[in-house]
Amino acid sequence: MQTEYGYHIIQLIEKRGDRINCRHILLKPKVSDKELNECMTRMDSLYNDLTAKKFTFEEAATFISADKDTRNNKGLMVNQNFESDNHSTPKFEMSELPQEIGKMVYTMQVGDISKPFTMINEKQKEVVAIVKLKARVDQHKANISDDYQALKSIVESRKREELLHDWIIKKQKSTYVRISDGWRNCDFQYPGWIKE
Repeated sequence: MQTEYGYHIIQLIEKRGDRINCRHILLKPKVSDKELNECMTRMDSLYNDLTAKKFTFEEAATFISADKDTRNNKGLMVNQNFESDNHSTPKFEMSELPQEIGKMVYTMQVGDISKPFTMINEKQKEVVAIVKLKARVDQHKANISDDYQALKSIVESRKREELLHDWIIKKQKSTYVRISDGWRNCDFQYPGWIKE
């Protein structure tokens, strides 16, 4: 079976009801230097067309991009990092960008389009990419209009900590806990573990 990750060989070992046990081999085709150079040449001509304003970056991404996620978003990358405050938004911290894109974007100004470069994408495939920097937010004091997601995350985190703290204090009263003599002199985060 072929997918965007490569070719899959799957062997079904056993099936019990709706549960299966199987083996899996993934074969990734190697991209030859010749094919990579041809792709780089095509992307160079695309870059020249973009700088000559024959069409916009968004149009090029929609009609030419092989990445279905950015193609359907007119070239806009979406932050897939679940641990990020910017998850599911087009905002990234520099450390959240793929390394190759981060190097390119670091020197770019807003609206700049990069020259073609090779990178390994999130599916571990070598690709040739062109990126455009849509916006850059410089360091600033947090405010509700620019940093809503980050502030929301901080407030939710504090609320979870408060709820956990209150729950532990409440449960300490009704829970039997035995603490060995050697541990009784420790500084506990929550007082009340040692009952006299």
